[in-house]
Amino acid sequence: MASSLDIERLLSERVKEIETSGIRRAWSLAQACEDPVNLSIGQPDFPVHDAIKQAAIDAILEDKNGYTQTAGDAALLASIHLRLHGQYGWDFSGDSHLQAMVTSGTAGALTLACLTVLGPGDEIIIPDPYFVIYPTLARIAEAKAVLCDTYPDFRMTAERIERCITDKTKAVLLNSPANPTGVVLNAQEVADIVTLCKDRNILLITDEIYDEFVFPPTEHSSPAVTSDDVLVIRGYGKTYGCTGWRMGYAAGPKPLIDAMLKLKQQTFVCAPSVLQHALVQAYEIDLAPLIARFAKRRDMVVDILGDVTELVVPDGAFYAFPKIPAGHNMTGLEFISKAVEEDVLVIQGDVFSKHDTHFRISYAVPEDKLEHGLRTLRKLLS
Repeated sequence: MASSLDIERLLSERVKEIETSGIRRAWSLAQACEDPVNLSIGQPDFPVHDAIKQAAIDAILEDKNGYTQTAGDAALLASIHLRLHGQYGWDFSGDSHLQAMVTSGTAGALTLACLTVLGPGDEIIIPDPYFVIYPTLARIAEAKAVLCDTYPDFRMTAERIERCITDKTKAVLLNSPANPTGVVLNAQEVADIVTLCKDRNILLITDEIYDEFVFPPTEHSSPAVTSDDVLVIRGYGKTYGCTGWRMGYAAGPKPLIDAMLKLKQQTFVCAPSVLQHALVQAYEIDLAPLIARFAKRRDMVVDILGDVTELVVPDGAFYAFPKIPAGHNMTGLEFISKAVEEDVLVIQGDVFSKHDTHFRISYAVPEDKLEHGLRTLRKLLS
């Protein structure tokens, strides 16, 4: 029976302003494909490590199924503290001004951060290209996302950020390694951004969901190296293959985390308890063989596409963001439609940017599928 309510009238302006993800447009086109080479989704193709699976099973059987503290399970928080202390010297002991909290994925952490810091009329500077939810999070907070144009090299530098700062700027959102470009900022670039934000009394939020996916000799540089006045956001899903578990964390100044916890208590309550217990020993897993495998996939992308299009070599994450040659005179949607006709799925660039000149490849797929898809794209780009 059809609803008798005028649902459209009941919807808030907030939700009406949110666009349906452009990725869905690509998926709708893909329905015509029987067995597509799917280079569109940022979903790791490796299984969760057996030790983590077993820890989840054990937690269920041991009846660790109830709520945890809002900040998170003590054992998991201890592992996060140890990790950040070992990497950056961050000290969470005693009366430290630092604190960490477990979140429902990095998206949950970003949502809480934006709702905590931003209000009507405030501005947050985000990179362009950006991860798809960044502008939406600003809208939900009734704030404005100011796009920092990073074309053509996709490096969000202090110089570019400074041009975007106004008296309404409350935060800068950094993403390195970056989705959709795979760009990794170097230590000097990151240090310059830290200095700029400190000088202007602006919160620096660093989305480091791909912090482990960095290909040697490149090294990951976090703002946490030079400052503990930043909000570090990380996750477990991409790194350990458990994206559906929705597990992440945020760490930074205690007053900020305390404020985020107030919101979390009234919304998410706590991250999934069983899965918190399952990830306590995650940092003991050696990821080097996995990263080496993804580096070889990156090399395949560069080798096959590098001479037929403009391609910034990705040094991290598992994405590439090639340019559609100007001579093709195609929009991003027109290009991905051509790819769909060849049973290859990629995402048009305007999903991630105000520009419509590129497309995103995810190479989190088996090597045989990846090579087939890349050679098809090469023909379309030539």
